[in-house]
Amino acid sequence: MKKLVMNAERALLYEVVTTGKPGLVSLTDTGSHPDMDIYTFINSSFALEPYFSQAELLGRQFSGTGWPDLFNQLRQAGIGAERVMLQATHGVNTHKGAIFALGLFVCASSYTKTHGGDCYQIIQAMTQGLLAHDLKSPLAGHTAGEQQFIKYQLGGARQAAEQGYGAVKQAVKFLETCQGSRQERILDTFMFLAGQVPDSTLVKRAGNPEVLVWLAAQVTQFFALGGSRSRKGQDFLMKLNATFKAHYYSLGGCADLLACTLFIALNEGKLA
Repeated sequence: MKKLVMNAERALLYEVVTTGKPGLVSLTDTGSHPDMDIYTFINSSFALEPYFSQAELLGRQFSGTGWPDLFNQLRQAGIGAERVMLQATHGVNTHKGAIFALGLFVCASSYTKTHGGDCYQIIQAMTQGLLAHDLKSPLAGHTAGEQQFIKYQLGGARQAAEQGYGAVKQAVKFLETCQGSRQERILDTFMFLAGQVPDSTLVKRAGNPEVLVWLAAQVTQFFALGGSRSRKGQDFLMKLNATFKAHYYSLGGCADLLACTLFIALNEGKLA
């Protein structure tokens, strides 16, 4: 089962070193995140190893049917992981979204390794009713995700989990059939996700959901130019990155889902 934990770590590192993601930290750029760099992410990734080990253990040892109970145990572990992350990064939020999403995938995948089943369906069962539950809490409306649901009916990370991460499932298939180098395949998969996912980080920074329509058009144009394997596609991404930085746009949610996609692909041997 150590392989699951190792693949979670690899997925985080693969995501951050992939260069060309508009507005995000990579090997050569800090994107729209001047408070972070590649080393911040490396430190954060290694600091989360005990959390992923805990998530793996929770999934492996779970034998009941009270899936929300399993989620609540994982959530408590995630709260502790957030504190560890902030200590490792001197207060910078590098991986809060990944703690939630990738933690779910590690836990559910560990369960399936031992007991069988489908990890996407298990995540659905674990998080059923999560959005409604959290909106009823005294702090409802305080987080960006909750505010966006109230204003725009965008459910963010919670809704993605409740629906079983269909975008991740599609992205794994996309990555499997993608051509090119590992870097190109991962970058194209990221852009595929950017065209599919209503990224709450982007909406927050833009101040409106209309930015999602604009982004979808950018993704369509990128692939029409040949994607990351073409010179025109690469040039397009460089210009798009400049636009993101100028407007302080970020696709942090898509980065989290890319890490989940890479985790599943690594587990299934689809990312040699």
